Amino acid sequence: MATKVDGLLFDKDGTLFDFHATWSVWAGGVIRALAEGDEGMIRRLAALLGYDLDRQEFDTTSVVIAESSSTIAALIAAELPGRSADDVENYLMMTAAEVPQSPSLPLAPYLTDLAGRGLSLGVMTNDNEYAARAHLKSVGIETHFDFIAGCDSGFGAKPDPGPLLAFAKATGLSPDRVAMVGDSTHDLIAGRAAGMHTVGVLTGLADTMELAPYADIVFPDISHIPAWLTA
Repeated sequence: MATKVDGLLFDKDGTLFDFHATWSVWAGGVIRALAEGDEGMIRRLAALLGYDLDRQEFDTTSVVIAESSSTIAALIAAELPGRSADDVENYLMMTAAEVPQSPSLPLAPYLTDLAGRGLSLGVMTNDNEYAARAHLKSVGIETHFDFIAGCDSGFGAKPDPGPLLAFAKATGLSPDRVAMVGDSTHDLIAGRAAGMHTVGVLTGLADTMELAPYADIVFPDISHIPAWLTA
């Protein structure tokens, strides 16, 4: 029996883009830059963000997986004398916008196929909207979406269902005909709260056991969604 879905709302990092391949090396450089070479501060910021300096990888419990960019900036600023949360957030936004993205699959033909099935498509990320649009544009897919929102777009941030419901409203869809697709529990909790289908993917840092309690189904990556819609 086909899953009755008329819209797909995707998370960005860890869903459309492979989280580790995109962000792990960048994060090490950002931590060192913010700490201005202070080894003690480098270690404190790495611990705060759940980042292993030796492996150059985030821990699976890292705060950056699901929290908004504004929340992360506030946490960092609290450790940095003389740096405001707004200053740190702006620094993160501008540097992150330039990071080369690693798509989880060839996204343009994938999204073209989904749109050809009559599906409305959106992106809701806890990153800021400026960086989100820059990342989508960098791989040529910004115009494939009917709705793009970040944590600063005026709808709130996940796990609040507000931004998900904003997608449903913008596309004229009933929430129960939308699937929220994401790699974190925040994505899926928000989807459940909005009354949507929930699809977990493993291209982020969470594993199946972590996502399964909140997901209707968990896939290795988003390539499995078309078959799920028709199977």
